[in-house]
Amino acid sequence: MLNKIWLALVAIGLVVAVGKDVNDEVRNTYRNGIPFEVQWEPKTPAPLGNRWEGNIVVSASAFNQFYGIVSQTEEVRQPATITVVHSGNDLVSLPASDASPALWRQISKSAATKEKLSATIAAKNAERKTISIVLEPIRFVKLKAVTQAALDFANTAVQLALGLIGVMALWLGLIKIAEEAGLVYLLTRLLRPITARLFPDVPADHPAIGAIIMNTAANMLGLNNAATPMGLKAMEELNKLSTKAGTATNAMVTFLAINTGGLILIPATAIAVRAASGSTNPGIIIGTTIFGAFCATAAGVVASKLFQRLPNYKKDLLPETVEKREPRHE
Repeated sequence: MLNKIWLALVAIGLVVAVGKDVNDEVRNTYRNGIPFEVQWEPKTPAPLGNRWEGNIVVSASAFNQFYGIVSQTEEVRQPATITVVHSGNDLVSLPASDASPALWRQISKSAATKEKLSATIAAKNAERKTISIVLEPIRFVKLKAVTQAALDFANTAVQLALGLIGVMALWLGLIKIAEEAGLVYLLTRLLRPITARLFPDVPADHPAIGAIIMNTAANMLGLNNAATPMGLKAMEELNKLSTKAGTATNAMVTFLAINTGGLILIPATAIAVRAASGSTNPGIIIGTTIFGAFCATAAGVVASKLFQRLPNYKKDLLPETVEKREPRHE
């Protein structure tokens, strides 16, 4: 089901992107093939070789009028390079930068040379010091943006996953050592007074208690991936205690509340993600994370205990179901 939802979202994103691109093509949003008269301010009186450095200057009103927008509020002063071509129209290169208009920066991402717009000079007016440029055709901007975003985030996912390997290997190894050394059993005995109150329906020496403690310990260390197998094991063991398999018991609901609340002491995964993303102080979130997780866990446990006392949420096993699960032997 989840795969179908993701597939539907991807399809919707592509359809919307293509629809916007078709609309831009019909309206000619990027003025493909239309000359644009701009001021040319050269840095030198004449070209040096076949290159001429300078600035293209356009008033905000002229820019807005040409593109049919109102977002440009300042005069455009765009660094540019003219390449003199004796056998044809001269070429203009406009690198995208902070000085470029927002619209040009946007369409430069879909240009033939990324982050750089190219144009040809259609006409020159030496007296007015103006030139008419025709920018390269820009098409399928939204579709290219969606595709590029998918590739960028795929690359980010790989980088984050590689950055997490060390942290996950360390804590998973420590948990395995603790299990082999008998620390899990010791921890179970130490926490027996707490688990007895939280899970009164579960025997103190039941395997479910050990799995719950290991799951909670892994979550408290911020090792969500390490906690998942123990959480599944705990639910499996708790289901064995249920008189009606597949129906959530009070113990299951309480455990789910604790697990969802995410009681945590060391948010190792979050710290590793922040470190892999270049954070200068990845551990600054520890205090606020502990407080927020404690409040969420406490609220979940209190809510589960309160609802367990309400008659409408108590479900008794039907007699015929018992007979089906435990046939009588005469």
